[in-house]
Amino acid sequence: MEDFDYLREGDVYLDSACQSLRPRPVIDALNRYYTEHNSCGERVKYAWGRETDELVEDTREAMLKYLKLKSRDYSVSFTLNTTYGINLLLSQFKPGLFKKVVTSDIEHNSPFLSTMSFARKNDIPREVIVREEDGSIDLSKYDFTKALVVVNCASNIDGRKLLNVKDLIKKVHQQKGIIIIDAAQALAHSPELLYKTEADAICSSAHKMYGPSLGIMIVRRDLFSKIDTSFIGGGMVDDVDKETYKLSAESENHAYTKFESGLQAWGEIVAFGQALKWLNKVSKKDKKNFVECYTRLFEYLENNPKIHLINKEANPTMSFYIEGVDSHLAGGALSSRGIMARTGYFCVHYYLDHVMHYPPLIRFSLGYYIRPEDIDKTIDVLERMTK
Repeated sequence: MEDFDYLREGDVYLDSACQSLRPRPVIDALNRYYTEHNSCGERVKYAWGRETDELVEDTREAMLKYLKLKSRDYSVSFTLNTTYGINLLLSQFKPGLFKKVVTSDIEHNSPFLSTMSFARKNDIPREVIVREEDGSIDLSKYDFTKALVVVNCASNIDGRKLLNVKDLIKKVHQQKGIIIIDAAQALAHSPELLYKTEADAICSSAHKMYGPSLGIMIVRRDLFSKIDTSFIGGGMVDDVDKETYKLSAESENHAYTKFESGLQAWGEIVAFGQALKWLNKVSKKDKKNFVECYTRLFEYLENNPKIHLINKEANPTMSFYIEGVDSHLAGGALSSRGIMARTGYFCVHYYLDHVMHYPPLIRFSLGYYIRPEDIDKTIDVLERMTK
């Protein structure tokens, strides 16, 4: 794709599950912020600030539109990353709301560790439920009565999806629970999973959506009454007396400030708005190339007798190990040929190491910038490594 013209010939980037490459419009938007309207959002009245405010508001609206959500129901806040967003929510729930906290076995450490901490802090049980091979949850097996449920809707191991996420949300709500979705691996290529969702909160990362390094929190407005704001500072208040203050979030139009303390990454928020526009304009031709590339790579990995593939079906994210070869050494060998891939346990230590007892793995995760020649090269290098 021409928007990734800076990607050098021979370089193959296969670590999109960590962070995607950024298209030119996103890079240009960030540069424009710094060179044309560098300013503090929501604090200044001069022209640069007004432009920043307009673009930031456009990004909030675009995020809701991307998931087909209404501003009357949800508010969009920005933070550092998915992990920060999940922890920010869990650390501020009012006490006594939950009988237990629930997560699943294939979670990234973001939900896995934060739910562990939440259970200890609130002296409640923690349940780790088992996901099916296709990523779904057998809802008949579990009780979510007054539970706080924190799960992903797409895995960062092999991309398996929580296909019954909407049924899960419905059951959790019927049983008077609250559900937070880790959507870090879903929003770039599978946003339809959460179209018109009724989840209480969605946490994700712009840097996995062809945007700059930035966290996203999409929070249902009726969840705010269950939050006791304790992470607080500048940009969150309308008035302050010696011992009291008035939160800006009390105003419906500024509800997002409940999770935005201090100066925000205004340039990154503006640039993320461009990433959302860019995603909405990805052509059918580019999407077709993307699917063909990751399908061909999956089929090669699946059929190479020396490669043990974790995936059960083709997906832009795929993890494997090579029989008799240390994955970290293999990653170094791939890097020496210009192929950049992640190795290890990808922050899913519990499931990959202690449940499945896999050795450290290699992960290939593709983005829209992948080229057919990248797949040719990767297959060629793997062929040489597995002879």
